[in-house]
Order: sequence, then structure tokens, then C-alpha cells
Amino acid sequence: MFRRTFWFTAGAAAGVWATTKVNRKLKQLTPESLAAQAANKAIETGHRLKDFALDVRAGMVQREAELGEALGIEAPDGAAADRELPGARRRAALDPTAPASRRPGKTPKNTYPYPTITYNRNEDH
Repeated sequence: MFRRTFWFTAGAAAGVWATTKVNRKLKQLTPESLAAQAANKAIETGHRLKDFALDVRAGMVQREAELGEALGIEAPDGAAADRELPGARRRAALDPTAPASRRPGKTPKNTYPYPTITYNRNEDH
């Protein structure tokens, strides 16, 4: 009798677990969820590209300074400022809300131009 109860309980628990996993996977495969995942990946990729571009720009400035020093070429006093991005472009590159914040009378609702998605990526674990 105890054996039957044990296996019945084990089977019921396995069934509940499998049903829960299947339902979670089905939620992940809905069009809304797939669109949210794609938007999140696009945002992450944009940030990585922006960081890469800023790193390349910094490396270019550093290498140009090294070459100028090695060749004995001294830059005029104003040339160092020319290498940097203008203030408006620097703020726009570093702040994703900058274009929206410059519009008169409009303030951004969230930090990204896309709606905020509260999808829990860790719910399967």
C-alpha cells in the first residue's frame, strides 16, 4: 500500500512539474514575448555598439597623440578640444533620452524610447 502511494505521489508531482514547464515555455513563445525579447536584444546590441564606438574613438585619440609625440608634432592649444565630440553630440551619445529631453514641453516617460517590459527572464530556473 505504501509503495502505491509513493509512486502515485511521485507521478502526480512529475505531472505538475511538467505541466508548469510546458506552460512557461508556451508563454515564452507568444508573439508579444518574442517581440519583447527581440526589442531587449536590439537595445543591448545598440548599447554594445555605442560602447564600441566610444572605445574606438578614445583609442584613435590616444594613438594620434602617441604618433604626434613620436613625430615631434605638437598640436595647437585648440586642437585637443577639436578631437572631443561636441557637447550636444556627446550627451546624445551617452544619454539615450537626450533627443526626447530637448523637445520643448515634452519629457521622456522612461529611459528608453521603447516601452518598459517587465518580463522575468529567470522564471525558468
